[in-house]
Amino acid sequence: MSASVTVRVPAKVNVQLAVGAARPDGFHDLANVFLAVGLHDEVTATPADTLRVTCEGPGSDQVPLDRTNLAARAAELLAARHGIAPDVHLHIAKDIPVAGGMAGGSADGAAALVACDALWGTHASRAELLDICAELGSDVPFSLVGGAALGTGRGEKLQPLEVGGTFHWVFAVADGGLSTPAVYREFDRLTPDAPAPEASPALLEALRTGDAEALAATVTNDLQPAALSLFPALRDTLATGTAAGALAALVSGSGPTTAFLTPDAPSAQKVAAALTASGTCRTARVATAPAQGAQIIRSAPKAP
Repeated sequence: MSASVTVRVPAKVNVQLAVGAARPDGFHDLANVFLAVGLHDEVTATPADTLRVTCEGPGSDQVPLDRTNLAARAAELLAARHGIAPDVHLHIAKDIPVAGGMAGGSADGAAALVACDALWGTHASRAELLDICAELGSDVPFSLVGGAALGTGRGEKLQPLEVGGTFHWVFAVADGGLSTPAVYREFDRLTPDAPAPEASPALLEALRTGDAEALAATVTNDLQPAALSLFPALRDTLATGTAAGALAALVSGSGPTTAFLTPDAPSAQKVAAALTASGTCRTARVATAPAQGAQIIRSAPKAP
């Protein structure tokens, strides 16, 4: 057993989020093309007398520290499967925007799962880890896997996708958050007869070839009208990034973070500077994609 294990896990952007009508179970069928981006949280697991969660970093005051936190739930689910007590201290170092539509909470759940598996020596298979991830939430399996993937069902059934190059992104972090359930309710109100979701062949080909201009022409988010309905100020942010030279601008997932695809690294810096200066967002972050999924970056051995 280790004395501590630290796992780094990436944020995500949805380059396509096609949403079907609400199912009887309340979820929606999705064609969700995930792309992991180089903004990361880190979760450190250390032995403790009981399960507890602490958090630091931007937005950490908004992160629940009780057992509703997906990191805590991940520890509980893994421990229950292996007949052990979930006695662990999980410390989350946040850098992914909180409540921003970039799967920060889901990322923490995946990271905690990998960290606890290593800390406790439970030797869970990849299939078991993915099964627990799916139980935790629709975005959690992709946080484990990283790279790029098509998520179907409610997003948890993943098909890895080939990515042929590096994509340069800017993410504008909004003042305030959006509730994912509230955005889906607004989507249902605005789109009562949503068609069955399908992945765009042109978008998948743009990812495969690494063609930023082709990807920009095909990115879509069916939740964007709902997010803009609930958070109209995001229109100004999208317009600012577009005017500064972004190839594409869209709401990330359920928002309110907005994402801007740019041709190259200098363009990304220019767009980020324009967004920061505009006052239409709290901050702007530059990142590249794809990024690796949850991975152990530090493991301190237990003293003999």
